[in-house]
Amino acid sequence: MNRLLLLIGLMLLYIGSGCGHASEKEENTSEARFQVTRPVRKDTVLTTEYVCQIRSIRNIELRALEKGYLEHIYVDEGQFVKKGQKMFQIMPALYQAELQKAQAEAQVAEIEYQNTKLLAENNVVSKNELAMVKAKYEKAKSEMMLAQVHLGFTEIKAPFDGIMDRLHVREGSLVDEGELCTSLSDNSKMWVYFNVPEPEYLNYKQHVKPGEKQQVELRMANNVVFEYPGLVETIEGEFNNETGNIAFRATFPNPKGLLRHGETGSVLMNKPIKGAILIPQKATFEILDKRYVYKIDKEGNVHLTPIEITAEMPDIFVIGKGLTEQDMILLDGLRKVKDGGKIQYDYKDPQQVLSHLKVFAE
Repeated sequence: MNRLLLLIGLMLLYIGSGCGHASEKEENTSEARFQVTRPVRKDTVLTTEYVCQIRSIRNIELRALEKGYLEHIYVDEGQFVKKGQKMFQIMPALYQAELQKAQAEAQVAEIEYQNTKLLAENNVVSKNELAMVKAKYEKAKSEMMLAQVHLGFTEIKAPFDGIMDRLHVREGSLVDEGELCTSLSDNSKMWVYFNVPEPEYLNYKQHVKPGEKQQVELRMANNVVFEYPGLVETIEGEFNNETGNIAFRATFPNPKGLLRHGETGSVLMNKPIKGAILIPQKATFEILDKRYVYKIDKEGNVHLTPIEITAEMPDIFVIGKGLTEQDMILLDGLRKVKDGGKIQYDYKDPQQVLSHLKVFAE
């Protein structure tokens, strides 16, 4: 009997204690104050980022046009070379000999032609025989010119100003006709390729005037924005059916030679938006792939409200539907309130709220 009374007493004590904690929790919640703000309507600029590939406006392979031993290499890897500068020399002895032979044969043919011409003028030989001798002479001259071309191919010269890549051959090695020696890049300007999804391509074409070139910026691999802006100059003719993208090409000046062929980065394209409604991202939350905010009416009642996001910037959402600049929204404590509840709040100026974010929409 004593044990039963003791157990009942402990249970009553526990229940009383629990009720006290619950009452205290409700009292603390009712006393909590939340911060609210309003959306901001203003003109802003949306920056869209695209992964890109950087290419030289001219990047070619330099290959041997004749077979032979590589006698000299006059340049080094990574060197800047001028147009016409000699880069490689293939041993020319064989081709010099062929040229001398062709020159001698051309001289013999010329003498024969001159003699036959005199005979033809005196009607000693027929005009047909003169024509045959003349054709033989023309053939000998052509063979001499061909030998000169082959001899010229033993010298590999830079076709334009540029920076050479690594060497694929070494002095003394036997190179075959068509063998790769190195590659050369003209980096005075750079072509930057980036892929744009179909909806963004349509928006671009609808907002850019005919003949107008969109200015873009380039963020390099070290997260530094390249100091010279570029211009979107061309768009490929077809979409990639697998990705739904189309390739844009922007041209960037490269006077200091900082950019090199094969680099990567990100193209930054700015798009002005008139009268955009902006809210902090932290004022929203996601349920089943949809975004919501809590609207607060004048009495402090909380209302769960779906919103449509049309664009995104760091820390800021651009709202398409669901809010106006007159609405009040909950700024913090989103997990502490429920739809239909009532809160105590302090109003915070929206301009002040945006100014403390990482990016403030200008």
